[in-house]
Amino acid sequence: MLTLIHSLCTRRHGLALGLALAMPLAQAADEAPDAFIKRVATETLDTVKTDKNLRNGDVVKIMQLVDNKLMPHVNFRRMTALATGPAWRKATPEQQKRLQDEFKTLLVRTYSGALSQVSDQTIVVKPLRPGQDDKNLVVNTEVRGKGDPIELDYRLEKTPGEGAGWMIFDLNVLGIWLIENYRTQFTKEINAGGIDALINSLAERNKANASLARKP
Repeated sequence: MLTLIHSLCTRRHGLALGLALAMPLAQAADEAPDAFIKRVATETLDTVKTDKNLRNGDVVKIMQLVDNKLMPHVNFRRMTALATGPAWRKATPEQQKRLQDEFKTLLVRTYSGALSQVSDQTIVVKPLRPGQDDKNLVVNTEVRGKGDPIELDYRLEKTPGEGAGWMIFDLNVLGIWLIENYRTQFTKEINAGGIDALINSLAERNKANASLARKP
């Protein structure tokens, strides 16, 4: 991985992304985006604080939490497409699905250990910047606890019609947007070997992470 991605696995970066990946996002079509983030972030902290398995980084339980609570309320297809860049449109439906699955597994496994760091943290949501587009709206927050506050921002879109609500499609930790960070890496791998090379590379990383997780 790029040095920048490794830096995201430090204690402070990992905590912020770990919280974000585990958020049980409940939809509310008429809820303000800042209130939405404040509510679900607080619910997440309370859940992790009372669940020893989540705090211990139980990957199976974290994956279940993400599948049941997070994924229905995140536009992960858009997130993966943006991280992949122009090559996404040329990929087959099967390639797109495989890429989404491997990318999701990579994110969950990479940051699962961060949940063990949750203790006395609280979420402070900053006032919304005026004049933002509902299709590309940023909510700025801070994770406060021991040490310096961690800047954690969410990029949201409002979905219309049935099932309307806010959907997350990008995260910013201390000034580093997740999509932009991964796109740099993904582009290099695609240019070197195509979309299948990227899928295979992610699969190998996930296997390596799984092996490390099984070691005593």
